[in-house]
Amino acid sequence: MLLDDKSVYLMRLGDNALVLSQRLSEWCGKGPAFEEDMALTNIALDLIGQARMWLSYAGEVEGRGRDEDALAFRRDSHEFTNLLLVEQPNGDYAQTLVRQFFFDAWHQLVLEALRRSSDDRIADIAAKAIKEVAYHLRRSSDLVVRLGDGSAESRRRMQDAVDELWMFTGEMFNADETEELLGAQGLACDPSTLMDAWLAMVSEVFAEATLELPAGEWMQKGGKQGRHGEHLGLLLAEMQFLQRAYPGATW
Repeated sequence: MLLDDKSVYLMRLGDNALVLSQRLSEWCGKGPAFEEDMALTNIALDLIGQARMWLSYAGEVEGRGRDEDALAFRRDSHEFTNLLLVEQPNGDYAQTLVRQFFFDAWHQLVLEALRRSSDDRIADIAAKAIKEVAYHLRRSSDLVVRLGDGSAESRRRMQDAVDELWMFTGEMFNADETEELLGAQGLACDPSTLMDAWLAMVSEVFAEATLELPAGEWMQKGGKQGRHGEHLGLLLAEMQFLQRAYPGATW
């Protein structure tokens, strides 16, 4: 196993949490209800805490002197390896919620697998994070049901969001050489093994929500290899502004 493979994998886990946290923080003060505003902000805080653990470990493994802040604020968009799903714009509340549910269902399965990692540090981080993610999933799946099986307008918006975001879900299960190598060694999770469980989970919630799984099989991919659209660049421009304007500044 190459250290590069391990650090790349850890960065992917950290980047997913970091980018989604930034997206959710954009709702702060703008949520559709006070309770939702607070809930989304708290989930963003959970994710930023997880990102710190993954990126700190990635920096140690990488051995180039980059800490969690350097990895978060001093990389360009092509160096980020997050899933394309998490960088998609918030859109309306239905789009934010469907994006969260798709990710939460996948995230819980990944963390369950990583709790059995042969790397004790990875297993420990996963064990801590899964407690938070279990809540994230309960909340997002409950809201999918409530809005999907709500009014005609809420159902339409939810189905539109599902149809729009579906093409970003396939990347979650598209294993590359890094994941296959580390998965075979028991260190990481081979995401291709999670697809059936994820589909079963999503299908069960959608059945209760009266939502339909899209029939399309074509999927976007490339985020894990650093190929992103303009959305990530705009997100990073805001997130990284202070470090870009004042390099090395600290509180």
